[in-house]
Amino acid sequence: MAVSKEAIIQLESGVHAKPAADFVQLANRFPCKITITKDEKTVNGKSIMGLMMLALTKGSKITITADGEKEGEALSELVRFVENNFTV
Repeated sequence: MAVSKEAIIQLESGVHAKPAADFVQLANRFPCKITITKDEKTVNGKSIMGLMMLALTKGSKITITADGEKEGEALSELVRFVENNFTV
């Protein structure tokens, strides 16, 4: 059963290539499927280009969804990562 949680982007510069790459690197540590949704648009959370296509700016509200093995752990780590301004 998939698990989801909302998070708000706090980065002043929004999510550009480096934070997107860092998010994807963390997401790829987990075997489950990860998606990110913003305003009805859903992308693969393990794709840098997918994240970049969402054009996430400071204040953007996203929903992170994890589905599969270790989904709870993945969701917790990824939400914490976003809430900590894309730092571990």
